[in-house]
Amino acid sequence: MNIFVAGLSFKVNDADLASLFEEYGTIASAKVITDRQSGRSKGYGFVEITDNEAAERAIAELNGAEYDGRTLSVSEAKPREERPRNSFGGNRNGGGYRNRY
Repeated sequence: MNIFVAGLSFKVNDADLASLFEEYGTIASAKVITDRQSGRSKGYGFVEITDNEAAERAIAELNGAEYDGRTLSVSEAKPREERPRNSFGGNRNGGGYRNRY
């Protein structure tokens, strides 16, 4: 099961995240999401635990728990939704090229 973890301290790395969850079961992967340009943590990550029952126990026990001075929000990760891409780039406000006529 893939688990979403939010509220991470910016100091937490992949190994820290894995060690937080390893008491619940076998960790297939643990990844703190970082900003592409700065390399700094975005404050959330994903953990994959091979046993669903263990993953559910981890979610129940760690959701709302304090870790490294921050309160965690832990839930089952939802599949990523495909978002349509604006073929002109721009921003979410409809930027890009506009017809001025």
